[in-house]
Amino acid sequence: MVTVTLVGETQAKEGLMFVFVGPLTECRDCRLKAVCFNLEEGRTYVIKAVRAVHHDCKVHEGGVRVVEVEKSPIRTTVPSRAALEGTTYTWQGKECQNLGCAHYLRCTPRGMKAGERYRIVKVAGYVECPDGESLKEVVLDI
Repeated sequence: MVTVTLVGETQAKEGLMFVFVGPLTECRDCRLKAVCFNLEEGRTYVIKAVRAVHHDCKVHEGGVRVVEVEKSPIRTTVPSRAALEGTTYTWQGKECQNLGCAHYLRCTPRGMKAGERYRIVKVAGYVECPDGESLKEVVLDI
Protein backbone atom coordinates (compact mmCIF):
# COMPACT_ATOMS: atom_id res chain seq x y z
CA MET A 1 0.00 0.00 0.00
CA VAL A 2 1.46 3.34 -1.08
CA THR A 3 1.57 6.28 1.34
CA VAL A 4 2.28 9.88 0.35
CA THR A 5 4.72 11.79 2.56
CA LEU A 6 7.50 14.39 2.40
CA VAL A 7 11.26 13.83 2.54
CA GLY A 8 14.24 16.14 2.20
CA GLU A 9 15.04 17.16 -1.36
CA THR A 10 18.42 15.38 -1.26
CA GLN A 11 16.82 12.14 0.01
CA ALA A 12 14.05 12.12 -2.62
CA LYS A 13 15.40 9.28 -4.77
CA GLU A 14 13.41 6.29 -5.97
CA GLY A 15 14.56 3.12 -4.22
CA LEU A 16 16.05 4.92 -1.19
CA MET A 17 15.25 3.23 2.13
CA PHE A 18 14.88 5.13 5.39
CA VAL A 19 13.67 4.62 8.95
CA PHE A 20 11.06 7.09 10.17
CA VAL A 21 12.28 8.21 13.59
CA GLY A 22 9.26 10.33 14.50
CA PRO A 23 8.16 13.95 14.64
CA LEU A 24 10.54 16.82 15.35
CA THR A 25 9.68 19.64 17.75
CA GLU A 26 10.78 22.20 15.15
CA CYS A 27 7.85 21.07 12.99
CA ARG A 28 5.18 21.69 15.61
CA ASP A 29 3.71 24.74 13.81
CA CYS A 30 4.26 23.62 10.19
CA ARG A 31 1.17 23.44 8.00
CA LEU A 32 2.56 20.29 6.29
CA LYS A 33 3.32 18.28 9.45
CA ALA A 34 0.34 15.94 8.95
CA VAL A 35 1.85 14.77 5.65
CA CYS A 36 5.39 14.47 7.05
CA PHE A 37 4.33 12.53 10.13
CA ASN A 38 1.82 10.10 8.65
CA LEU A 39 4.32 7.21 8.94
CA GLU A 40 4.84 4.69 11.75
CA GLU A 41 7.71 5.49 14.07
CA GLY A 42 10.63 3.06 13.81
CA ARG A 43 9.44 1.49 10.52
CA THR A 44 11.61 1.16 7.44
CA TYR A 45 10.18 2.61 4.22
CA VAL A 46 11.29 2.53 0.59
CA ILE A 47 10.60 5.40 -1.81
CA LYS A 48 8.59 4.06 -4.75
CA ALA A 49 8.03 7.30 -6.70
CA VAL A 50 9.12 10.94 -6.52
CA ARG A 51 6.56 13.56 -7.43
CA ALA A 52 7.28 16.99 -8.89
CA VAL A 53 5.78 18.92 -5.95
CA HIS A 54 8.36 20.80 -3.83
CA HIS A 55 7.84 22.72 -0.56
CA ASP A 56 10.07 24.95 1.53
CA CYS A 57 11.05 23.53 4.91
CA LYS A 58 12.65 24.96 8.07
CA VAL A 59 14.42 21.67 8.83
CA HIS A 60 15.57 20.38 5.44
CA GLU A 61 18.01 22.61 3.60
CA GLY A 62 16.76 22.78 0.03
CA GLY A 63 13.19 21.99 1.06
CA VAL A 64 11.15 18.81 0.82
CA ARG A 65 9.71 16.77 -2.02
CA VAL A 66 6.46 14.80 -2.17
CA VAL A 67 7.15 11.06 -2.47
CA GLU A 68 5.23 7.80 -2.48
CA VAL A 69 6.55 5.23 0.01
CA GLU A 70 5.79 1.67 1.06
CA LYS A 71 6.78 -0.22 4.18
CA SER A 72 9.87 -2.24 3.37
CA PRO A 73 9.90 -6.01 3.90
CA ILE A 74 12.10 -6.92 6.86
CA ARG A 75 15.05 -9.34 6.66
CA THR A 76 15.68 -10.89 10.04
CA THR A 77 16.23 -14.21 11.77
CA VAL A 78 13.73 -16.48 13.51
CA PRO A 79 14.10 -19.82 15.27
CA SER A 80 14.57 -22.56 12.65
CA ARG A 81 11.44 -24.43 13.77
CA ALA A 82 9.30 -21.32 12.99
CA ALA A 83 10.80 -20.57 9.55
CA LEU A 84 8.07 -21.76 7.18
CA GLU A 85 7.17 -19.74 4.07
CA GLY A 86 3.59 -18.49 4.03
CA THR A 87 3.06 -18.80 7.78
CA THR A 88 2.37 -16.02 10.24
CA TYR A 89 5.03 -15.41 12.87
CA THR A 90 4.56 -13.45 16.09
CA TRP A 91 7.73 -11.44 16.71
CA GLN A 92 9.18 -12.21 20.15
CA GLY A 93 12.09 -9.80 20.07
CA LYS A 94 15.71 -10.77 20.60
CA GLU A 95 17.86 -10.27 23.67
CA CYS A 96 21.20 -10.87 21.94
CA GLN A 97 24.11 -9.15 23.67
CA ASN A 98 26.74 -10.23 21.12
CA LEU A 99 27.25 -6.79 19.53
CA GLY A 100 30.31 -8.01 17.62
CA CYS A 101 28.39 -10.76 15.82
CA ALA A 102 28.20 -10.43 12.04
CA HIS A 103 24.45 -11.15 12.27
CA TYR A 104 23.60 -8.79 15.15
CA LEU A 105 21.82 -6.14 13.05
CA ARG A 106 19.93 -8.81 11.11
CA CYS A 107 18.80 -10.51 14.32
CA THR A 108 17.76 -7.26 16.03
CA PRO A 109 16.12 -5.15 13.30
CA ARG A 110 14.81 -1.67 14.08
CA GLY A 111 11.12 -0.98 14.10
CA MET A 112 9.82 -4.37 15.16
CA LYS A 113 7.77 -4.69 18.32
CA ALA A 114 7.27 -7.80 20.43
CA GLY A 115 3.83 -9.30 19.88
CA GLU A 116 3.40 -8.00 16.31
CA ARG A 117 2.49 -10.55 13.65
CA TYR A 118 4.27 -10.85 10.31
CA ARG A 119 3.95 -13.16 7.32
CA ILE A 120 7.09 -15.08 6.33
CA VAL A 121 7.40 -14.59 2.57
CA LYS A 122 10.81 -16.19 2.07
CA VAL A 123 13.21 -18.42 3.97
CA ALA A 124 16.74 -17.47 2.93
CA GLY A 125 18.69 -20.16 4.77
CA TYR A 126 20.52 -21.07 7.95
CA VAL A 127 22.44 -18.52 10.01
CA GLU A 128 25.48 -19.60 11.99
CA CYS A 129 24.87 -18.20 15.45
CA PRO A 130 28.02 -17.98 17.62
CA ASP A 131 25.79 -18.38 20.70
CA GLY A 132 24.48 -21.74 19.47
CA GLU A 133 20.93 -20.66 18.56
CA SER A 134 19.30 -22.55 15.67
CA LEU A 135 18.27 -19.68 13.37
CA LYS A 136 17.16 -19.10 9.80
CA GLU A 137 17.16 -15.85 7.88
CA VAL A 138 13.70 -14.86 6.61
CA VAL A 139 11.95 -12.03 4.80
CA LEU A 140 8.86 -10.79 6.62
CA ASP A 141 5.99 -8.92 5.03
CA ILE A 142 4.37 -6.26 7.13
